[in-house]
Amino acid sequence: MRWIHAAGRGLLVLVVVMTGYVASGARADEGTAAGRGPLTLATAGDLTGYLGPLLEGWNRTHPGEKVTLVELPDSADEAHAQMATDLRGGDRSRFDVLNIDVNWTSEFAAAGWIRPLPRDRFPLKTFLQPVVDTAKYDGQLYAVPYVTNAGLLLYRKDVLAKEGVPPPRTWAELEHDAKTIAPKYGLDGYAGQFLPYEGLTVNAAEAVYSAGGSILGDEGARVTVNSAAAREGIGFLARGVREGWIPKKALTYKEEESKQAFQDGHLLFLRNWPYAYVVASAKGSPVAGKIGAVPLPGPDGPGTSVLGGSNLAVNTHARHPDSAARLLAYLTSEPVQRQVLTRGALPPVRAALYEDPALIRQFPYLPTLRASLRTAVPRPKSPRYDQVSLVVQAVVQDAMTGHETPAAAVQRLARELAAFSPR
Repeated sequence: MRWIHAAGRGLLVLVVVMTGYVASGARADEGTAAGRGPLTLATAGDLTGYLGPLLEGWNRTHPGEKVTLVELPDSADEAHAQMATDLRGGDRSRFDVLNIDVNWTSEFAAAGWIRPLPRDRFPLKTFLQPVVDTAKYDGQLYAVPYVTNAGLLLYRKDVLAKEGVPPPRTWAELEHDAKTIAPKYGLDGYAGQFLPYEGLTVNAAEAVYSAGGSILGDEGARVTVNSAAAREGIGFLARGVREGWIPKKALTYKEEESKQAFQDGHLLFLRNWPYAYVVASAKGSPVAGKIGAVPLPGPDGPGTSVLGGSNLAVNTHARHPDSAARLLAYLTSEPVQRQVLTRGALPPVRAALYEDPALIRQFPYLPTLRASLRTAVPRPKSPRYDQVSLVVQAVVQDAMTGHETPAAAVQRLARELAAFSPR
């Protein structure tokens, strides 16, 4: 299978036979046992500052297993690079638990950096089922879903109400409103995350998926991007820049820059994650009370979002693997998952929370988000995902800046991705 060392398999046995999950309210004062002790948790930058308080709750009730939080840059690409560099150090690695992008699970598992986990230790049946697949590789569970995400279309509901039009369901409606309504109110039309980084890969994949296409198949074994659907999806993004309803400055936007442009009242439409809705709706925001959220549009109706979020994984060389597994169970417990939403504005993986009336009153986009999550699709799985993403970013950037036609971009994408496919 993959490069799981014999020592890693021995540690897995240790994880399985050690004591199971201690409920989030239970204390762990019994002292450090074999496989238990202090941990470090590495994560990309915490934009909403919620994770530290959650870990303080663990540390108070587990004094012998305290967690030190290590925040890496908030850029997914930079966080990935730092994690990979550290994990290549083997038993010299500083990180015990890793909060990883859902699309890194396959890569990290194939490299032997994270250990398989026993399914019966975690309540996977209580999770939204599409997210569970992101934690598996080659039929085994290598991580535990922690936070999920789906892209939404945020819009200025006050502006559309004045025009007497509903939010767009199709690309044609989005283009029309972005070109004709936005200028009347001094707004730019539409933006996403179009800087060449992981966000551009997400936006490009959503466009291709919404048109009915795909990029890779069979966990990276086949290249499937050379299709009319891919040409249509990338053409949609390139056309927006060429015609001006996607402003050229959007080519410099990541999540925060695009959110800020919308929050400051400069955009009619924005593709972003749900946290942007929460922040832009907060008291003091120039657009508070003026925004709505709907599923992403597609060519003929609602489109397809990429499944975002993060999974929790345990380093193959974790110093205290039992404590690491206990921490994973704590962070995915129902009370903590509720706080992930209420404190962090991040979508939880527990399905029941999306039906909680009190949470829906506080986060009115939850039903829309759940509908998007049901049809969301992972980014292309590949053991070499980091290289795949870099290729997608470079090629789609050239198409959006007009250096290459969408048709030529798709052909080039197919050629370059073939270098990472065994077939």
